[in-house]
Amino acid sequence: MRAQPAGATWPTQPLKLVVPYAPGGTTDLVARLLAQGLGERLGQPIIIENRPGAGATLGSQVVAEARPDGYTLVMSNIASHGISPALYPGLRYDAVRDFAHVALVISNPSVFVANKDFAPRDLGAVAALAKAQPRGVAIASSGAGSTNHLLIVQFAQATGANINHVPYRGAGPAMTDVIAGVVPLMSDSLPSAAGHIRAGTVRGLAMASATRHPAFPDVPTFREQGVDLVSNSWFGLSAPAGTPPAIVDRLSRETRAVLASAETRARFAELGGTPGDLDAAGYTSFIATEVARWLPVVRASGATLD
Repeated sequence: MRAQPAGATWPTQPLKLVVPYAPGGTTDLVARLLAQGLGERLGQPIIIENRPGAGATLGSQVVAEARPDGYTLVMSNIASHGISPALYPGLRYDAVRDFAHVALVISNPSVFVANKDFAPRDLGAVAALAKAQPRGVAIASSGAGSTNHLLIVQFAQATGANINHVPYRGAGPAMTDVIAGVVPLMSDSLPSAAGHIRAGTVRGLAMASATRHPAFPDVPTFREQGVDLVSNSWFGLSAPAGTPPAIVDRLSRETRAVLASAETRARFAELGGTPGDLDAAGYTSFIATEVARWLPVVRASGATLD
């Protein structure tokens, strides 16, 4: 009897999708949206497992070391697979070689949000307050190694303000503290902040896009406020290196089919994100380019593992 090719009967059991952040952030939100549509197309449920820590590298390392059978995946992202290779000198995985990258899922701008009772109404007022207060002003992020972290560093450099980065283990816990007034400001990816801005539980202070975002036309850009900064994040799907090509190809096709659906595109537009259009080969090349691009940026920013 002729043996079936690898992946011919895959999948025959539920898949696990590791999110290397706590629940509530953009990575988690996008993963759950993707898992629903992708699970329906594959005929198996996709179980989300949150594994936060160390700038999204802990959960990513778990997947890099997992059995390459197509049943363990990770939401790779700009922190874990773009910035962290430059920020963590002892990183225990290679962002390109130790993964079989599947597809780019979404990209989106960063945004500064403020507690609704925070007095400053623009970036100039934030910088002035930070310079006037001996202890400066605290700004939260989902953790070290993200574009949101680097945006905080670059904002402090551009304005000369005394800004204190407060890293959390995910955007969800950070946003909870901003809403409660524990921390006055947060640098966040737009999809996880979108609902809070619309609900009025936080105030959109500045969008880090080149022009005003069509979903949030009332939030001025950094550039409009005299700070020449643009910051975008990306999120994708990856598997351990050695995953059979047939499985990677199937995952890539089905993921891109989910992203092309009218329902997904409408939901991403509502969140302020743009669906990805890169297949497995394209996403792999993209990550290699990102790793090379971020190394000098991280060094120039002076970002540290705080």
